[in-house]
Amino acid sequence: MNTITIHIPDDRLVKLQATASRLGVSIEELVLMGIEQLVKQPEASFQDAMGYVLKKNGELYKRLA
Repeated sequence: MNTITIHIPDDRLVKLQATASRLGVSIEELVLMGIEQLVKQPEASFQDAMGYVLKKNGELYKRLA
């Protein structure tokens, strides 16, 4: 596992601490959860392309089903 260091404003740290405390996790765990959620999300351009293809070929997909 790797380690990174980031600099954040004091007010953001206070919010992170409060959120982590409310959820019963450490700040590190909270940050990792956020990163994992971002990484798992498909890119917006992929979503747009997928929506376009599904809409464009919708009738064909219905006939093939």
